[in-house]
Amino acid sequence: MSRNRILAAVAVVLAIAVAVYWFGVRAGSADPHVTVPKLAATIGEGDEAVGVAAGGSLVRWLPLPDEPPLPRLSLEELPKGGRVRGPALEQVRVLAAVPAQLRPYVARSYSGESGVDVELTTGIEVRFGNATQVGQKWRAAATILADPSVTTLDYVNVIAPRRPSFGGSEHELPAVP
Repeated sequence: MSRNRILAAVAVVLAIAVAVYWFGVRAGSADPHVTVPKLAATIGEGDEAVGVAAGGSLVRWLPLPDEPPLPRLSLEELPKGGRVRGPALEQVRVLAAVPAQLRPYVARSYSGESGVDVELTTGIEVRFGNATQVGQKWRAAATILADPSVTTLDYVNVIAPRRPSFGGSEHELPAVP
């Protein structure tokens, strides 16, 4: 076999391989998709604030929303490794589940005596304990906050969501928009 015939055969095989890849494999194997994380909270304030995704990862590249502002975690500095852990992660899980209607009224979260506590913009404390049954706990808190007979209180305890409790008279309920 002559050298020219071998080169021509290799060129044909390469052309077929490129065509198969281009029209067959490439079209079904590459689906560009960008997932934008849902931000649940921030660490820090102002221009130094960093978003925290619902899973606990720090998100430095995504701009923070202006309205409503995201609730703050009570951490003094950014955690090492690019994600929150331990009690801060429990707080993020609670904040990630805030119903959209209540989001404008949530100011911050911190670790209190009972576990995760969330402070509303009017100073009312919502006591969660941990992030289990967080959907039920938020529904229980919303039920108490929406009760027209309740006009002032200091805390809402939803650690046991089927038996929520509340008390105090120092803080007014958030205004309904």
